[in-house]
Amino acid sequence: MHAAMQHNEGTIQTVQAVIGPIRSPAPVWAGHRVQPTSMTHSKPRQYYIQGLTLEGRSFRPSDWAERLAGAMSSFRPGGGKGGIGSYIGYSPYCVPQVVDGVKCVLVSEALRGIEPMAWDFVMNFARDNQLQVAEVCMLPGAETPLKG
Repeated sequence: MHAAMQHNEGTIQTVQAVIGPIRSPAPVWAGHRVQPTSMTHSKPRQYYIQGLTLEGRSFRPSDWAERLAGAMSSFRPGGGKGGIGSYIGYSPYCVPQVVDGVKCVLVSEALRGIEPMAWDFVMNFARDNQLQVAEVCMLPGAETPLKG
């Protein structure tokens, strides 16, 4: 039997090209050039996942909020630090709180931008357990969010 011939050179050629930044012309609409406007970045929305089911019963176990926030603790701005410099704490994107005597988890939509699968996990947790979810409204100068 004959073995396949070995080639010193690969079959895919490498392309060496210098590509500069892509510059697209300003769009033209009705004969006038339209200058692109800068988009203002609004703060990410925040949501409370409440420890109440859609039927109004308390969700169990009683430490569910701490467990959920603990599972999300590694998702932090700049990524999680490992090793001896790391510390135990919650992510600012998923924080357990008590609001009006009800255990809640405050979840920032910024989590979606960092790790979409983590966002899906948290929101699916709420859906699968039929927990109430409310968007949070922050008033200017307020230290704590209000339920919206």
